[in-house]
Order: sequence, then structure tokens, then C-alpha cells
Amino acid sequence: MNEATFPFTALVAQAPLQQALLLAAVDPALGGVLVSGPRGTAKSTTARALAELLPEGRFVTLPLGASEEQLIGTLDLEAVLRDGGVRFSPGLLAKAHQGVLYVDEVNLLPNSLVDQLLDVAGSGVNVIERDGISHRHDARFVLVGTMNPEEGELRPQLLDRFGLAVMLENCFDPESFRARFADRQDAVALKLRHARAMLSSLTFDDAVHARVSSLCIAGHVDGLRADLVMLRAARALAAFEQAQTVSVEHVERVSESVLVHRRKEGKPPGARGEQGAHPQTDERTGDSDESTFGYMPPEPVDITRVKNVRPLSSKKS
Repeated sequence: MNEATFPFTALVAQAPLQQALLLAAVDPALGGVLVSGPRGTAKSTTARALAELLPEGRFVTLPLGASEEQLIGTLDLEAVLRDGGVRFSPGLLAKAHQGVLYVDEVNLLPNSLVDQLLDVAGSGVNVIERDGISHRHDARFVLVGTMNPEEGELRPQLLDRFGLAVMLENCFDPESFRARFADRQDAVALKLRHARAMLSSLTFDDAVHARVSSLCIAGHVDGLRADLVMLRAARALAAFEQAQTVSVEHVERVSESVLVHRRKEGKPPGARGEQGAHPQTDERTGDSDESTFGYMPPEPVDITRVKNVRPLSSKKS
């Protein structure tokens, strides 16, 4: 199969469904497996996982809007028009041979299609007698039909024709699940309270400032927001871990989340963006002008020559 599939043997708490599918894979003449259950019970995931175990590995899905011709096959009209001969065009039943034919929400399919599906699934042969065609071909596949009982039921006659059935439930108890993690939740909540209380007492040394600056310069970020955010994030991490000081290691651990959406590529080393990260310096005196700090230089604007316009003469009163 082309796409990655969840391993059949890795499924958890699905023993009845796995057994039913394996039995139908051993003997497809059992007549298919009906899987009933609400959304989120891994019905389609399990069916795809089974297909990966089969020799051919085929997984064919029957869409709800499929026609009878798409299902069983029909006359190849292109061959008729081109050659004047009668040729069979295979349908989904032929494509599913030696694989899995999956029908999601089988209870919403027309009853006539379900009848045909079950006939072929039980016999292993698809017989077509229509449109001047008399054709038969092998169609041994594992039929897996799924349904959500909340969206309608199958007729009793069709239910009886499915060889095997499995009823699934969402065995999820929110209260017991939360109880399993209550101690860890309380521990994290306590750490958060302590971290907030000690946040203002943590300071930054020169090594931390230098590392923040070097990372931001290397990332060619605009302005000083990244520097400030990185310092605060490093301090928050130190507080959460109840460290006594903010270290360069804290800076390293938060730097990527600060820079990943701000990093600019292709700027010369040391560039900090168009907004000017440092005060401008007077080339003659070497003094920096604090009033120009953060100043954005004007962008050049193209000037387009226009044709000469003769001015209007002023009216004399």
C-alpha cells in the first residue's frame, strides 16, 4: 500500500474486531464483517490495517454515491465506439479481488447495492448479465461494512446476510482517566504558582545578554522584540524549573521558539532589519545620536517622467 498504515498488531482493545476480520480474511466466503459503533472507534483504521496483511494489499472503498455500474462493472462504451466490439469494463468488485472492499456507512447505501455486495462476497464470483454483456469474474474479497447506529439501521434481512458482526463502543470514562493523572496535574499547577511568585526575583547576567544578542543577530531579526522575548522566555523557564539564576542554557532552550517565525534569510551578517537596531553614528565626530535610534530610513521611490504640460494663463480681472 502506498500510504503509511497503522499496524494491525498495534491496535489496542480491539480483540473482537481483529478476530472477526482475521476470520473473514481466512475465508472470505463467510460473507463479510459488519462493524457497528460510534465515530472514533478505529473502524476504518482497522480495516486498512487488515488490507496490509493480505498478499495483494488492496484496499478499495465503495463511496456512498456509487452507481450499480461502478460496483459490478459495465459495457466499455469507448471500445464499442472505437472497435464496434463488446468489452467489459471492470467495476469496484473486480478491483477489490484478493483485497478488502470497505463500505463506510453501509446502512446509508441503497438496499439493492447492499444485496449485490453480499451476494458476491458470499459466492466469490461476480456475474454480469446486462447491456449485451454476459461476463463473470472472480471477486474474492473481505467485505467490511461499517455503520453508526445513530444514523439509521440496516434492514433485518440484510443484517442476517452479513457473516460476522462486531458491536463497538467508546469505552472511555473521563472521570477515571482524569483520576489517573490527578497527582501529576496538581504537581504542575503547584510549580506554576511557585514560578510566578519567583519570576521577578530572577535577573540576567552579561553572559545571558550576550548570548541573546548573538542569537538574534545571527537570525537577522528585525527590531528588538526578539531579544526582549527571549530574555523573558529564558527567565520564565528558569522560574518554572525553580533555578536560582537565569543561565545561557535556558536561553538556548527557548531560542528556537522565539526565532523560528522571525528569522530572516539572506541578510548580511550583523544586519538587524530595516528599523535600525543601533543608534546612528555621526561619521565626522563618532558620536551616536540617540534621537535617531530605531529610525527607519525613507524608501527610494521611482520617479516617472511625464509629458510637458502647458500652464493655463491666469484670467485678468
